[in-house]
Amino acid sequence: MTKITLFSQIINKLDKKKFRILVNEKGTDKHSKGINSWTHLVSMLFLQFSASNSLREVSNGLRSATGNLIHLGMKRSPSKSTLSYINEKRDWTIFRDYYFKLLGHFSSLAGFKQKKFRIKSKIYLLDSTTISLCLSLFDWALYRTAKGAIKLHTVLDYDSCLPVYVNMTDGKVNDAKAAKEIAFQKGSVVVMDRAYVDFGMLNSWTKAGVSFVTRIKTNIKFDRLEERPLPENKVQHILVDEYIELSEHKTKEKYPKKLRRVVVYNEAKNETIEFVTNNFTWTANTIAELYKSRWQIEIFFKEIKQLLRIKSFVGTSPNAVLIQVWTAMITILILKYMKHVAKYNWCLSNLVAFLRLNLFVKIDLLLWLDKPFEDFEVVVYDPPPRLF
Repeated sequence: MTKITLFSQIINKLDKKKFRILVNEKGTDKHSKGINSWTHLVSMLFLQFSASNSLREVSNGLRSATGNLIHLGMKRSPSKSTLSYINEKRDWTIFRDYYFKLLGHFSSLAGFKQKKFRIKSKIYLLDSTTISLCLSLFDWALYRTAKGAIKLHTVLDYDSCLPVYVNMTDGKVNDAKAAKEIAFQKGSVVVMDRAYVDFGMLNSWTKAGVSFVTRIKTNIKFDRLEERPLPENKVQHILVDEYIELSEHKTKEKYPKKLRRVVVYNEAKNETIEFVTNNFTWTANTIAELYKSRWQIEIFFKEIKQLLRIKSFVGTSPNAVLIQVWTAMITILILKYMKHVAKYNWCLSNLVAFLRLNLFVKIDLLLWLDKPFEDFEVVVYDPPPRLF
């Protein structure tokens, strides 16, 4: 039996010392009147874990925990108006920087690693997702004449399926233009869809020693240089494996080097898919499987949109939206860490649902993660009787 709630035990997994260092560096607690950065963080994490729809629900939900707040490192529950004010005013970058501190911490503990590919290089999945907003409330989030939206341009680490880069822009920003701001280290592999085919950018990646795999656009013109031998019986879905060079003057000027084109047959959809890459050593099947792994980032976007509070926002300023985005990233990091270390084979959606039902139940977190349906002695919070 434990004397603190599941939510308190989750919060206690966070490295508070690293957060204090960030607070001192950024000075986010200067002139704060009682609601410090830690209380702000815990409140926004509670919004995510509890699926609260408003700041009023966050305030009232935390207030209902009464004595349990001390285990969260909080003196009192913030009011709705205070949360609204600090969401607009407190520097959002502290939550972004803390996410990356936690990413390194939890990655070292969990040892996230997928062993599908025999590629020593780091594999990154690049894509963006659009979140629709009401233009009259979010007038800075331009998208269409009568519609607002933001884009989250994201780079996912293939091993952990967690973001190593997130940049928020308005909905009008082109994917390839946003990708030009991302710096990949030498030797890394970037997998992306054809929205990112900008040959000037791809040429700069090649010069920097970055490999890429993407689909080729249908209007791209090229000349065939040399056909490579096709694999034998095991992978008969490989139809073409060849070297090409761009033939149109403008595109060839941007990317003068040769490329590798691989065509595969997708039996499920009865269609052929054309890939292009600057790597000439992998097997054709590896290239096809690398692109297939890009689906992981689509799953990630689906998870954060369905399981977390990231499609509707409790503040309308860019600062408030970014705070909610980055606390959502911290939440998904914690959830994936718990799923990874648990002995029980959790589906992430079930883990989130069960946590929401038991946030203020007093039971050992690790025991509950391993054996969620065992009969343990639990203490359910029982508020004191009302005196009137």
